[in-house]
Amino acid sequence: MTMLDPITLAVIQAGLQQVCDEMDLSFSRAAFSPVIAEADDRSDGIYSAEDGSLIAQGSRGLPVFVGTMQFSTRHIIERIASGVTKAPAPGDIYIVNDPYLGGTHLMDVRFAMPFYRSGEIFCWLSNTGHWPDTGGAVPGGFSASAISAEQEGLRLPPVKLFKAGVMDEELWQVICSNIRVSEQRIGDVKAQASALLVGAARLSSILDRYGDATVIAAIAEMRGLAARQMTANLRLIAEGQYKATAIVDSDGVVNEPLTIALTVTRAAGRLTFDFAGSSPPCMGPMNSVRATTFSAVYLAMRHIFPDVPMSAGAFEPFTITGIEGTFLDAHYPRPVSGCAAEVSQRIAEAVFAALVVALPDRVTAAPAGTSGNFGLGGHDPEKGRDYVMYQISGGGYGGNADHDGLANGCSTIGISKAPPVEIMEQNFPVLYRRYALHEGSGGAGMHRGGFGLDYEIELLRGQARASFVMDHGRVGPQGALGGQDGAVNCVEVIRDGQILVPDHLSKAQDIPLSPGDRVRVRTPGGGGYGDSALRDRALVAEDVRLGRYSAADAARLFPEPKPLA
Repeated sequence: MTMLDPITLAVIQAGLQQVCDEMDLSFSRAAFSPVIAEADDRSDGIYSAEDGSLIAQGSRGLPVFVGTMQFSTRHIIERIASGVTKAPAPGDIYIVNDPYLGGTHLMDVRFAMPFYRSGEIFCWLSNTGHWPDTGGAVPGGFSASAISAEQEGLRLPPVKLFKAGVMDEELWQVICSNIRVSEQRIGDVKAQASALLVGAARLSSILDRYGDATVIAAIAEMRGLAARQMTANLRLIAEGQYKATAIVDSDGVVNEPLTIALTVTRAAGRLTFDFAGSSPPCMGPMNSVRATTFSAVYLAMRHIFPDVPMSAGAFEPFTITGIEGTFLDAHYPRPVSGCAAEVSQRIAEAVFAALVVALPDRVTAAPAGTSGNFGLGGHDPEKGRDYVMYQISGGGYGGNADHDGLANGCSTIGISKAPPVEIMEQNFPVLYRRYALHEGSGGAGMHRGGFGLDYEIELLRGQARASFVMDHGRVGPQGALGGQDGAVNCVEVIRDGQILVPDHLSKAQDIPLSPGDRVRVRTPGGGGYGDSALRDRALVAEDVRLGRYSAADAARLFPEPKPLA
């Protein structure tokens, strides 16, 4: 057995992290789509050859992909072992987006490449990129009223897109024949494959320098260290049960809320997350597949304990139960386009709400909790080409024990940010009439929630169709420890001077737009933390001075503390 000194272990751990970071950077810099090149809706990682477990992931990759790529790689390994999927050879790269095989939704397309040493698979390199379109009923894939997987787009099991380093042109033509603006996807595909090749080159350098046996020993120690560190952190939670619920506006088809019921139990050095009592599988696309549900719990705990190294070992002290028979364990053909972008954030919100009592100094009030998925597709007569525009947007973070929540922060599930306005106007026939903070949206509290985003887009030319899959339109992000909820998500479509509010508030599809029509979205603010009467009066006055709240609203939301009797 190879013995490791702490310095060598730390250097190898940082080196593996750097490999993934460089893959992330290469992917974003080479990609063509704004959602990847500007919004960084992607992730890269290194996974075990034995069971697909996470070895390392890029620090600027989406946390929700931590679990899903782990499960996806495991499915590929199992399918190869069973003969369902053809065995790999050097230079092969698999493509897969099947949500039911360790995925999220169809637009998150995963590449996986075996990495060889001495003729054997040493590990797998994998990445996920959000494609702007994979076919289906609506441009962008976010069909708010889909009732089956086929309506959401092209579903790919693990198949070899690259064989011995060469793209399979016949398979690529099949893919192109089933997606919109397919001529624009080749740049993203080559960027995604190239990122894996960069990772392979950098990983080879580490192995050549330290030796395979030493790196293998370091990977095992990293996993054990992460498990021990997470277990130590769990001792900060008093033994017992902690309960919470979170609400999904609707499934997009049946206009009734869905409930996530969670009981977190701390016992025997472990945490058990029991979702028994959550709503049953739904008709619309707000079902969550098992991999996404598990990953949502993982990322929530990563938010609470960010110091734990990124490794499969960090998740070993967790048990997740009670999802069978609920909308958190979707099976084919249940539609799932909202699972990663929306439902996963409600799951994380439930974890935060349950544990804030146990860890008041570490857990925040609920963040905005929606990716604000807005798809717009049409034809640009000036450029003579079709387009699919995908807009994501930030929202307010929850207040916490130390300070107010961040305004217009990234979503709970990752570091993806809204592409710059200038890039969007350059690529698509739209004009941003407004791009500002959603004033007053932060939930009141001793430390208030951050503010959401308020933007308005006008269609300049051609005809287009708009679709939305968002959330928190019915109830706002939860306040904590006496804090108030953040403001809800608001969607308005202005056509011929008339304002249309979707029946499902945050979900709609195939809304026709003509030149001059506009879409306005105001994203949620974060929940407030603590009693708002305890807020520093100077901070209240500053918020009023800056126009964040009116004087009347401030007086109502942040009352003077009552004098002691």
